Amino acid sequence: MSDELKKKNRLPVAAKKKAVEPQAKAGILGLGLDGTDGHTRITTGSNFKLVGGSKDTHEAMQETAIKINEELGRRHKRLEDVNPNEFLDILRKSKGE
Repeated sequence: MSDELKKKNRLPVAAKKKAVEPQAKAGILGLGLDGTDGHTRITTGSNFKLVGGSKDTHEAMQETAIKINEELGRRHKRLEDVNPNEFLDILRKSKGE
């Protein structure tokens, strides 16, 4: 087969796509195991899900999640941006420790 014929029969090469790196995701999962009143309590936020617990336990989890997000906002960071030690610091601060 001649070079000219080979060029005509060649399929176009697909453009190589750059691999898009997935963005890191982080979330808080709160599980309350002391609910005995028959209610199913579920609260979701942009970076947390809280499930179960008694009324008091669920409210405490909600308050903690709100305070964590407020502190993240003060630090101009997302949950994905903090390392485990910084998260523990934020958690302790939200609990008043």
